[in-house]
Formats: sequence, structure tokens, C-alpha cells
Amino acid sequence: MKSFWCERAWLPDGVASRVLVRAERGTIVDVSTVDTIPLGCERLYGMVLPGFANAHSHAFHRALRGRTHADGGTFWTWRDRMYALAEGLTPDGYLRLARAVYAEMAVAGVTAVGEFHYLHHGGNEMGEALRQAAADAGIRITLLDACYLAGGIGQPVTGVQELFSDGTAERWAARVADLPEDGNTRVGAAIHSVRAVPRSALSLVAGAFPDRPLHVHLSEQPAENEACLEAYGLTPTGLLHEAGALTPRTTAVHATHLTAADVGLLGSTSTGACFCPTTEADLADGIGPARELSDAGSPLSLGSDQHAVVDPLLEARGLEHGERLRSGRRGRFAPAELVAALTNHAALGWPAAGRIEPGAPADLVAIGLGSARTAGCAPDQVVLAATASDVTTVVSGGRVVARDGVHETLGDVGRLLEAVL
Repeated sequence: MKSFWCERAWLPDGVASRVLVRAERGTIVDVSTVDTIPLGCERLYGMVLPGFANAHSHAFHRALRGRTHADGGTFWTWRDRMYALAEGLTPDGYLRLARAVYAEMAVAGVTAVGEFHYLHHGGNEMGEALRQAAADAGIRITLLDACYLAGGIGQPVTGVQELFSDGTAERWAARVADLPEDGNTRVGAAIHSVRAVPRSALSLVAGAFPDRPLHVHLSEQPAENEACLEAYGLTPTGLLHEAGALTPRTTAVHATHLTAADVGLLGSTSTGACFCPTTEADLADGIGPARELSDAGSPLSLGSDQHAVVDPLLEARGLEHGERLRSGRRGRFAPAELVAALTNHAALGWPAAGRIEPGAPADLVAIGLGSARTAGCAPDQVVLAATASDVTTVVSGGRVVARDGVHETLGDVGRLLEAVL
């Protein structure tokens, strides 16, 4: 039995003080308030939130941080740099890179990551590297294996894209079926995009694993919408709906350039929407209709995508700030709504996680309230003031994995990343 005393904790019913969390075999078994701090328990000061879920990651993109800005350009020119990086990766190199990236996430409060994985290289070695990297970093992983069959609508894969493709949806499904799950790993599916999966294959991919999470890049760029409308007479959302791909287990990533009808389809099917505000700003993607999607019935989640920043608190704040910029109004999302998006583990197939209550994984993130950023802020509004630099202690599955920005087993993350990059 492990015990954690929280000066303040974000419980399902609101913020409470002097909270004792007891855990056994990585799962919370009791939550109570106490007057006296029990001997032998881990003390977590400040504001303690449930562990964060990074619902959309491309781990290898981290190697591009701070290296793509000199010449300006667009999403499409950035993609060329990304392809060049992907071509040179090996399973061993990817293990070392992903381990460092996941350690960077762990010290920032992430306890589960959704890895949108398309670097297949003809097999499952790269996926196994990602699984091992997450285990080494002490966070759970949902490996969202992406089907990637075309270089664009009506275009074959060429060059490095051939490393992403299984050739057919049937071969993709057979390979994914060989990926085992374990206590730290879920395996889900992904439609890379309507650009990369032809209309004829969408239904097969969407239905291949009906009890697992399904993610898809959706309408990240206007050019994607234009090509889809020209080829099929449907928006990407409409095409996915036709294929039966919009369901409560589906998460649409980015969902930036949507029509009102698209928003209605996503909401009415309870399809989730994952926003990645720092990436969407970095790549000049645009600002999606987050408030409208939430109101329509789409659960929201957050991701760091290409890892221009690994800071879940900045992603949460970016969600609200994007709404303020596009609407001219403050408070589009209440702090509790931002925390719900920040801790949406259900989008990754871990429905019990993301809450401090019995039966949930013992995932706890302590945020200091005495820094230059957080001093004087109301504890229940800390999500709108703190950054990852304010994360003091991270507990994943009942085990402390990070303290004050240093990983408990992997050490200084900056040095770890420097050695890899």
C-alpha cells in the first residue's frame, strides 16, 4: 500500500484540501480528507491534478524542434523536412529518441500518451520500440497504428511514404493484429487522413478493431478539404461519416477547418476532437471551432503532436486562448473544462484514468503554487497560470517518476535529449 498526502487535490466534486490518496498495485483504493499527515506517506504540495493525457503524439517530430523556422514556408514545406527525418530512423534510434521524448512528457505531468504511429518500415519493430520507450519512461502508451496507403487522393505512395504503407488495408490490419497489448500498452487504430486512405478502404480500416480507439487527422489544412470535395463531393468529415468512421470511440485530430454541418456530424456521433494548439500555431494551421464542437457533443482532448512544446498546461491554455482570439470573448472554457480535456484518458482507451477516485490509476501531478508564475493565483485556476516548469512531482501508476523536472530513473531530460539529437 502506498499513500500520498495532497495539500490540495482536484477531485471529481471539486478542489479539496488535505487529501489522502491510498493506492495498491498502482490503483487508487481510497480517497479521504485527514487532519494529520500520516507517517511514511509521500507529501505533494500545491495543487494536485490527475495525470495528464497527451492524446496525440508523433515522437520523432521532436527532432525538428527549433530547426524549421529559418525559411518560413507552409505546412507542406515543413512536411518535406519531416519526411527526410523519418527516412533515416532505425528501430534502435527510434527507441532512444522516443524514450527521451516520453521522459520529457513524464516530467511535464503526462502519464499516458497516444502515439499516432505510421513509421512502419515494413513491420512492427518501430512500434515495439515505442512500447519499450514508454515503459522505460514510466508512462502508459496507446499505440495508434495508422493505415497509410496513398500519397494523396488518387496518388500512389512515393519515396519515404513507402516506409509508411502496408500496401493494402488488409495487410495493415493483419500486421496490427500481431501487436500485443499489456498492462502498460493499448493498441488502437488510425486512419492517417482521407488523403492517405482511399475511399474504398475507409470502412475496412474503421471497422477492423471495433472495440479499440480509432483516431484520424481531420481537416488540418484547407487544401485537404478542397481535394476531398473535388474528388468525392464530400468534406473529409462527410466522407468519414459515410464510411462509418465517426463513433464514440473515434477521435478527430485537429478538426480545424470544419463546416457547420461537419461540427453537427462530429457532435451527433459523439466523436471526440483532439486539439494541439501549440502545433497548430507553429504550423500556421489555424484555430478550430473547439467551443462549437464541445457544445455539439464532442468530448475534447489535447495533444502535443509535433512537440514544438511539451507542456500540457500550455496546450490547455492554448485551447482557451484560441477561443478568445477567434471570438473576442474571455472564459470560453471554464478551468474545469480545461482540466477535463487535459485529463481525457478515455480518448486513448483508458476510461478509468483521469480522475482522483477509487478504481482509477494512481496518477497524480503536483503543481507548485509559489513560483513567479503561480504565486497568488486561485488554486482552482492554476491551469490558466502554471506551466510545466511548475510541475514538482509526477506519480504514474502509484510510482513517483519525476521530481522538479528530473526523471527519477532517466535523469536530466535535457541531457538525455541532447545525447540523442
